[in-house]
Amino acid sequence: MRGEPGMTDATRSAAGSPIRLAARFARVREAHQSELAEDYVEMIDDLIAARGEARAADLADCFGVSAGTVARTVQRLIRDGLVNSEPYRSIFLTPLGKRLAEDSRARHRLVRDFLLALGVSAEAAELDAEGIEHHVGPETLAAFSAYLER
Repeated sequence: MRGEPGMTDATRSAAGSPIRLAARFARVREAHQSELAEDYVEMIDDLIAARGEARAADLADCFGVSAGTVARTVQRLIRDGLVNSEPYRSIFLTPLGKRLAEDSRARHRLVRDFLLALGVSAEAAELDAEGIEHHVGPETLAAFSAYLER
């Protein structure tokens, strides 16, 4: 850590031990892994609400990815118990997937509303909330909520 560019002694001290730093990185990696699942279940839920079904081709169009990428992700979501699907059929959320979509949407709204309360423009708040929502812990979300309730 000593030779890292831009790190002062105070920054190094605040970062803590290598073990504490590793734990922080692990939390970020975990957030990145759940981010994809959350985005997919939200989009599946939105597609079902708008069109009555969610198809792999629709997901590929929405996310701008290949059909193969969607297929791999949907297989992971099936493995994790978030969706049900059969080859060449629509994709449906399980109760666990529906709950994840709702929780993710609620986190997004809370983060967006907090940013708006700080004076961030609506467009920037919407865009930034999409990234922040996946990385904010329960304590921070509770603080956002308490701030908004004042």
